[in-house]
Amino acid sequence: MDNERSAKITISGQEYELILTTKATKEIAGRYGGLENLGEKLMKSENFEMALDEIVWLITLMANQSLLIYNLRNPNDKKNLLTQDEIELLTSPLELATYKNALMEAMFKGTKRNIASEDDSKNAQTG
Repeated sequence: MDNERSAKITISGQEYELILTTKATKEIAGRYGGLENLGEKLMKSENFEMALDEIVWLITLMANQSLLIYNLRNPNDKKNLLTQDEIELLTSPLELATYKNALMEAMFKGTKRNIASEDDSKNAQTG
């Protein structure tokens, strides 16, 4: 995948890439009303359980983006998507706290790239 767009996490020995795609951005906007509301929502979660639910939802959404891209490019070798239940079973609350940094990194890279793409288009490599 594209390192400029993603952040990596490891869940139960398996590495996943978190990617902020247009599809993920639309889903986040549908849930939170926009990316700008997301950070506020995570920080102001009324209770610990709710904060965990939001982080699990985001990890599931963003880790599945790389799997969906893989499946699109490799229709004869599809990988199973992650579920929220799997992430809850395979992680600890401490791990989720560290994943939050990767989530923010992936979102920053995704939005930075979108904003900077106008300037970068002259210098973009093709191929």
